[in-house]
Amino acid sequence: MTSPSGALLLLFDVAEGAIVEHDEWHTREHLPERVAVPGFRRGTRWIAREGSPRYCVIYDVDDPAVLDSAAYRERLDHPTPWTAAMMKAYLGMRRTLCRVVAGEGEAQGGHALVIAHAPARGGADAFKRRLVDEAMPAIAAMRGVVSWRLYENALPAPMTHEQSIRGRDSAVPAALAVTGHDAEALAEIARTALARDWWLAAGAEWTEPRSFGLACTIAAAS
Repeated sequence: MTSPSGALLLLFDVAEGAIVEHDEWHTREHLPERVAVPGFRRGTRWIAREGSPRYCVIYDVDDPAVLDSAAYRERLDHPTPWTAAMMKAYLGMRRTLCRVVAGEGEAQGGHALVIAHAPARGGADAFKRRLVDEAMPAIAAMRGVVSWRLYENALPAPMTHEQSIRGRDSAVPAALAVTGHDAEALAEIARTALARDWWLAAGAEWTEPRSFGLACTIAAAS
């Protein structure tokens, strides 16, 4: 089976009083419902080690077109009662329909470094070459690293019934996700090889690094 070439990346917070119910709903109903949509391969929820956004959720899909399919839109426009209730607790949703630009490793570590970013205007190609061809081969070989993916915004996200309940979403231009089996090793990469100075020198307009731990992951039935 070929590797997924699309992904749905979500970065968001949840109202403090709804966190316990959100995590129960997301694990028992929402993730299984989503990965049952044709073309969805896996859904993973990550929890921030500190700060905001608290959550990062990534769905691996066959290709970006899956995220604009009739089957997926049907779920978005017809939420379950529990989903409709939970949408009211969402805060600051950034929901990005992505293509997978590059990556390495089929396994997934229990820790993740997710860096949302935007290349400077007019310099996207040069920036991507520096990240993918120069920086990431060495980083992928570092202690504790399991896999990495570079995501880019591929499609506009249309308004849906779910979104109308929680409020209009925003999106990020791109994000790098590095997973590993050693949280401190990823933290060291964030401090050194992928520090803010590297991003700015490589041609990033802005960068937002966050460290997450794995909370739940569900694969689609084969």
